[in-house]
Amino acid sequence: MLSDQVLYVVIPCYNEQEVLAETAARLKDKMNSLIGSHKISVHSRVAFVNDGSKDDTWSLIEELHKSDPLFSGINLSRNRGHQNALLAGLMTVKECADVVISMDADLQDDIDAMDEMIDKYLKGIDIVYGVRRDRTKDSFFKKVTAEGFYRLMNVMGANTVFNHADYRLMSRRALEGLAEFSEVNLFLRGIIPMIGYANDVVYYKRGERFAGESKYPFRKMLAFAIEGITSLSTRPIKMITGLGFMSFLVIIGILIYSIVRYYMGETITGWPTLMVSVWLIGGLILLSLGVVGEYVGKIYLEAKGRPRFIIESFINESKDTPNQNHREEKDKND
Repeated sequence: MLSDQVLYVVIPCYNEQEVLAETAARLKDKMNSLIGSHKISVHSRVAFVNDGSKDDTWSLIEELHKSDPLFSGINLSRNRGHQNALLAGLMTVKECADVVISMDADLQDDIDAMDEMIDKYLKGIDIVYGVRRDRTKDSFFKKVTAEGFYRLMNVMGANTVFNHADYRLMSRRALEGLAEFSEVNLFLRGIIPMIGYANDVVYYKRGERFAGESKYPFRKMLAFAIEGITSLSTRPIKMITGLGFMSFLVIIGILIYSIVRYYMGETITGWPTLMVSVWLIGGLILLSLGVVGEYVGKIYLEAKGRPRFIIESFINESKDTPNQNHREEKDKND
């Protein structure tokens, strides 16, 4: 019996012309395998999201679509960043699919893990997280910084799934839940766990990137961590209050020390302590202003209500094709 579960694989792309052909070939084999084993419908698709690429990424996506209807494409009006591009893909295919799997274009994430993800979905799981089994292939620096990233996020109140990036399965119900989150400052790794619903994990080994360069060097990973923390948690602001209280205690201690030294006739010896105190307080003030400014900036962006993305074009099956009719007929039966 053929499955009627329509799967869309959503893949954000930014300057991925070097890997796109190989990615498409591997995914075509995997999708045909899943269709052949009756786990997904023949109407399933691979949706590439072009995030304002400066190379020939979009042209290659158009060619893939013309050569095989298995491939569809979503073209954003300009570069909006990985998280917005991923969200654009998820929200665009939400009405076409029963279940969606998201992954990166370099296919470092093991596509064979998709089988286990779908098995869990068919058993009633709405969200399945792809989690790296280990980091044995990473350099020492990469391993320390990457694992430190997840630990820092959790310590600062932005709860995430350890060693999980954006390789995950989401049911249509989970996608509808995600659509309820309207914030402009996106950090999907922290937002999706907030949806709730039944969830599970699938462990896999991450491979090497077969072409191109990583889009997440240490600098971007650090900025990504700051974005996630300030988007999901107010703990940094609460820490400022704690630092202010500690500073007040230090100042009281220095004041008592200075008075004692004054009556002992040795006020000159307190000069280094005074200078250290001035620099300490000045540094704490600047740090506090920076943290508060980060939150004020995010409030400003949220208040403006700008669109998170604008889709220029979506090349997929037209409304009169079997794919859309299948979706509408299935909705009526449901």
